[in-house]
Amino acid sequence: MKRKFLEDLGLEKEVIDKILDEAGNDLEKQKSDYETLKKERDTFESQIKERDKQLEDLKKNSKSVEDLNKTIEKLQEDNKIAKQNYEKEVKELKIANAVDMALTNAKAKNKMAVKALLKDLDKAEILEDGTIKGLSDQIKTLKEAEDSKFLFETETTPTFTGATPAPSSDKAITGQVDTSKMTYSEMVKYLAENPNAKL
Repeated sequence: MKRKFLEDLGLEKEVIDKILDEAGNDLEKQKSDYETLKKERDTFESQIKERDKQLEDLKKNSKSVEDLNKTIEKLQEDNKIAKQNYEKEVKELKIANAVDMALTNAKAKNKMAVKALLKDLDKAEILEDGTIKGLSDQIKTLKEAEDSKFLFETETTPTFTGATPAPSSDKAITGQVDTSKMTYSEMVKYLAENPNAKL
């Protein structure tokens, strides 16, 4: 979705920014899901090739039932280790994607620098919604800390500059100054500045 399309619809800049931010977040999530699925597919293809090779080796090398049983036991152990490694890789990939999403949403300027400050990611627990338990609290702490808040974009409210409105006075409202509220020296000064003033 392009900014010009939204501008042509007559939407305000703030609304357009929010729409584009949300679309960007959705795109990041889809990209993350795609990378995870791609990794799983590649691993499954690799496992199928490895199993086919193992079956061929079994056919060629098994001379007796005892040899066959030993080979099967070894293959089962190898496959168990391969499965554990695969599960570990997928978990690491999901954690990395969840951290990237969280840092994108938090508007981190440099994700690698912020990741270096995050704790216990190797022990991270992935929740059902795909987020990491306690990560949002860590990021919030970093955003508020004096020595790390510069790593995040700050949301600022626009300031307006220009002419300063004249201070209101009784004269601006009624056309005359209420001299009853003036001290003697203020009245002398006022009359010196406004010789035609009526009291």
